[in-house]
Amino acid sequence: MQCLILAGGLGTRMKPTTRHLPKALIPVRGRPFAEWQLEWLKGQGVERVAFAVGHQGVQIRDVLGDGQRFGLKISYSDEGGRLMGTAGAIRLAVDRGLLDERFLVLYGDSYLTVDVRAVWEAAARLGTPLMTLFKNDGRWDASNAAFADGRVVRFEKGLDDPAAAGLRYIDYGLAVLPRDVIEAEVSPGQPHDLAAVYGRLAAAGRLRGFEVPTRFYEVGSPEGLADLEAYLEAASG
Repeated sequence: MQCLILAGGLGTRMKPTTRHLPKALIPVRGRPFAEWQLEWLKGQGVERVAFAVGHQGVQIRDVLGDGQRFGLKISYSDEGGRLMGTAGAIRLAVDRGLLDERFLVLYGDSYLTVDVRAVWEAAARLGTPLMTLFKNDGRWDASNAAFADGRVVRFEKGLDDPAAAGLRYIDYGLAVLPRDVIEAEVSPGQPHDLAAVYGRLAAAGRLRGFEVPTRFYEVGSPEGLADLEAYLEAASG
């Protein structure tokens, strides 16, 4: 299994920490957050990781290196000073020949508890893009998905009242995407948002869902960081 980690964001909600440090390296219980992600991925059977980096991405490369100490092979796709958006960053990694025919996509601020192999195998059986989902009902961020009969039937961010639009689920932070879908949906060299790709796939009935029963954790906000540290402390005890 191969996983692409989207780690090029500016981390605006975590300033001032992220003024001089990429979000992936925010300290979590005394260690860079990305190290927690990589150890979790390795334990789930992932063998190769590609980091899509941008903002202060050289620091991520300097800290993580080639992945040998994690038992992984790590490659990097750096978008440089031009922000490409989440889908644009994936297309850039595709065009640079870094990604397999299908691959996992993980947000660079997400720490999850899902069975990655089960997600991977479900996507293989279905033969379509697959998004993990959590029935959020607005609890840990704004819900952005409607899910029924195994399909994501609507995906949209930024609504004033997601519940009124029937959006009770939230993107859990992990997906499986075929490379040819990215090539078809995202123009090369152009900034593009993965949420827009998900929205089009959902509207066309081409986005399957994998429901996860437990909440996600993240370091994209001070509250999220505190929750994650509490979870990791409890898990270690």
